[in-house]
Amino acid sequence: MPHEVDQSFLALPLRALADAALARARALGAEHADFRLERVRSASWRLRDARPAGSSDTTDLGYAVRVVHGGTWGFASGVDLTLDAAAKVASQAVAMARLSAQVIRAAGSEERVELADEPVYADRTWVSSYGIDPFTVPAGEKAGLLAEWSARLLAARGVDHVDASLLTVHENKFYADTAGTVTTQQRVRLHPVFTAVSVDESSGEFDSMRTLAPPAGRGWEYLTGTGWDWDDELERIPELLAEKMRAPSVEPGLYDLVVDPSNLWLTIHESIGHATELDRALGYEAAYAGTSFATFDRLGKLKYGSELMNVTGDRTAEHGLATVGYDDEGVAAQSWDLVRDGTLVGYQLDRRIARLTGFERSNGCAFADSPGHVPVQRMANVSLRPDPAG
Repeated sequence: MPHEVDQSFLALPLRALADAALARARALGAEHADFRLERVRSASWRLRDARPAGSSDTTDLGYAVRVVHGGTWGFASGVDLTLDAAAKVASQAVAMARLSAQVIRAAGSEERVELADEPVYADRTWVSSYGIDPFTVPAGEKAGLLAEWSARLLAARGVDHVDASLLTVHENKFYADTAGTVTTQQRVRLHPVFTAVSVDESSGEFDSMRTLAPPAGRGWEYLTGTGWDWDDELERIPELLAEKMRAPSVEPGLYDLVVDPSNLWLTIHESIGHATELDRALGYEAAYAGTSFATFDRLGKLKYGSELMNVTGDRTAEHGLATVGYDDEGVAAQSWDLVRDGTLVGYQLDRRIARLTGFERSNGCAFADSPGHVPVQRMANVSLRPDPAG
């Protein structure tokens, strides 16, 4: 049965805080303002050779106000859940926009922030697809399963050490903006990882093999047989590790490369996912993953691969790690083509970049990873599309 948004989150003064913040932003002349309140609970467990090595359980609760004032972004955040504090945070966001405007104008730029249009979504609720909230499972049961599976790996030939970890996240988010969009969302996700280590005592060499299972937008059922074959996983890791230990080092040279499907996700993530983030392709973003060869002038021209290659960006795929109902700019989740018949045909967009480059609307790629961070353009679920004929 579908889950409902936690009552403890709905009991917070969500609407009242949003109204106070947005009213102050309007009164100070903001062309646009949005309010986002988040409660993010994250818990993790770590084991070394089937023995506990650490755990944590934290909750991040706060809110943020973002404005466009005088054609410039402004942002501020707070944790005091009172109406006066929310209004003050809105005032701080406008003050930041005014300060930023001075810096931008002094640099000689006349560029103004404008946002692509988006329909208004009033009083919408979305909850991700999961069976069992992992936070309802006793901590001892979680640690016990990690220990049991670690012991199975340690018993395999050639495995000398095993690291195991599990990260679980329960996220609640309330969003409202001056256009009238109001959304409430709840998202559950988890990330189990096992790493087997082999040590050759005669040579002193060692290597490791990490689990192939991806993080997923699922609940505790992910570790009990839904969505992944863990028995097969635990059997394969020692075999793959043994192959890796036997493999010779690669000599420098030019090779044809065959990428195993278990690693293909990484190739897609780096070469297509990051490359088609349009803020990166335009040069606004260059940190962490670098710039992009898929520049805007190559849209509709760049040959990514053969005509059999089709890649989608998607914020709607069930159990996707980047799946949401609405992004952090109030844009409804969508699915779209990035590569069609081997050619670059699309990008990942937020509302500002969409308007700046002439796209009709954003495809919902604005995301902030905490209530204290400003939303930036972040990757959707990026997937190689299978042959329609199977």
